[in-house]
Amino acid sequence: MKIIKQELQFEESLKQRLEFICEFSKVNPKFVNGSIRKIENTNISYIEPHRVIINNTTFLVFNYSNDVYISNLTKKIKLSELEEYLQRQVKS
Repeated sequence: MKIIKQELQFEESLKQRLEFICEFSKVNPKFVNGSIRKIENTNISYIEPHRVIINNTTFLVFNYSNDVYISNLTKKIKLSELEEYLQRQVKS
C-alpha cells in the first residue's frame, strides 16, 4: 500500500486574515501547510488541515472556511471570534 502526499497551500486571503488577527492580538503565529493524503489505486483520501500554532496552541483551519478548530476537530469557533479567544488566553 502506497500513500501519496500532496501539500496544500494556504489560501492567501485566509492567511492574511489570520496574520492580521495575530498582529492585532500581539502574538506570533507559525503556519504549517496542510496536505492531501491518498492511498494509491483507491478512492480513499484524507485532507489534513492547515495548522496555525499560537502560544503553544494548535489551531486547525481549512481553505475557504470561516471556522477555526482548537487543538482537534471537536472544538471550533468562528474565525471572527479568534481575536477574542486569543485575548482571553493571554489574560489567563
